[in-house]
Amino acid sequence: MSVLQEGRLRIDVPNAVSFCKFDGPTHGLSHCMKAVDFIVELADRYLFIEIKDPDNPASNPSDKTEFSNKLQSGKLDEDLKYKYRDSFLYRWASQQIEKPIHYYVLVSLSALGAPELLARTEQLKRKLPLNGPSSGVWKRTMVAQCAVFNIDAWNRLLAYPITVI
Repeated sequence: MSVLQEGRLRIDVPNAVSFCKFDGPTHGLSHCMKAVDFIVELADRYLFIEIKDPDNPASNPSDKTEFSNKLQSGKLDEDLKYKYRDSFLYRWASQQIEKPIHYYVLVSLSALGAPELLARTEQLKRKLPLNGPSSGVWKRTMVAQCAVFNIDAWNRLLAYPITVI
């Protein structure tokens, strides 16, 4: 079993072929490219995982307020878009994209309910873009699936349980 940990949040991925902490010091291009937190290889796909934890009790209350404002204004969507695109480009240039990619964003914000999760997911799908241009010129997709989750939704809908430690 592979265990991903970001701060107080731990994700168990029982069927991972491999994984890496992608936004760590080995990235090598952090001065010009953003990166998702983790890239997990499964037998049939890759998971690009980004974790945001504004509900962490150790975080500054003003940081939580700033995060909520960023979320509501759409600025977080922009950041998430670039994290995905830069990570995709990095892996593509490294010839490490042979499978579909699922981009999952975990936001541990207790005030984030189902309507907000759906709105953030739809906005992210538009920004990536999920389907490419309507002309159909793209022969491949950049991302097979993307979604924004809170902890409850993640644990209910995905097979990779999150534990708060």
